[in-house]
Amino acid sequence: MTNLGDLEIFVKVAASGNMSAAAKSLGISPAVVSKRIKRLEQQLGTRLLQRTTRQIGLTDAGKGFYDRIGHLLTGIEDAEQFVSGESTEITGNLRISAPTSFGRMHIAPHLPSFMQAHPRLSIDLTLSDEFTDIIAEGFDVAIRISELKDSSLIARKLVQVRRILCAAPSYVERFGMPPTMDDLVNHQCLSPHNGEPWRLESPAGPLVYRPAGRLATNSSEVIREAVIAGLGIALRSTWDIGGELKEGRLVRVMPDYEGSKNVSISAVYPSRQHLPSKVRAFIEFLSDLYGPIPPWEKSVDAGIISETA
Repeated sequence: MTNLGDLEIFVKVAASGNMSAAAKSLGISPAVVSKRIKRLEQQLGTRLLQRTTRQIGLTDAGKGFYDRIGHLLTGIEDAEQFVSGESTEITGNLRISAPTSFGRMHIAPHLPSFMQAHPRLSIDLTLSDEFTDIIAEGFDVAIRISELKDSSLIARKLVQVRRILCAAPSYVERFGMPPTMDDLVNHQCLSPHNGEPWRLESPAGPLVYRPAGRLATNSSEVIREAVIAGLGIALRSTWDIGGELKEGRLVRVMPDYEGSKNVSISAVYPSRQHLPSKVRAFIEFLSDLYGPIPPWEKSVDAGIISETA
């Protein structure tokens, strides 16, 4: 009879397309993964994986095998927990990918309460502003802030992103408040990625404005510090500067203009028939935490923004 552990290893390799990523996820060495896959292929009498120098793909037999056993393994895990009386207890290791600033500000502070609620669950949180390939790198779930495109991944929208134009009071005192978009040409505009255009919603409809200023950087966090320091006007997400608006360290500029509403914060995970309980629990935790009105939005609406609009 086929070893259940070998099946689990095969599913991890098939999902990630990478033995090293599968090995890391399972806590074993790549050599052990390779040996167990070979044993499984010998038992089945067919090749499941097509190995190249760059990646690992599924043969036709491997794809059919993966389609039939992937959801079965999840069902077995749930059944084992039910029989042992632990159906409500979440165990294992949850690998999460998230953007650097958002993860630091709005995920990391809440992990203690989530982990206390699930004492047998361990967390591996990776913060990066790169667009992570969660399958290739073996992540269970990724938090993304973007306009999601069609893909083989499943995405659950957690909250709408609201972006506003803002500046420090010191900047407004020196240079005044621009009354219209045309007046921005006389101001210092701060934008990461060296002048990435601002996609805005206006009373007249969508518009695209290309900001110009003396500061060039590829770092969104540098722009954040620059606008707080009074170097210019920036388009920032309320999750990022809600506290500064409430404290009066930033004020809103041209409140009739906001960032495009097509951007959202979403939880993204590999497409599979049965969602693991650890992933489901984490997504529900964030959904409860952020919605229907996220904490940072309450700070914005209750603070300086309503006084300066």
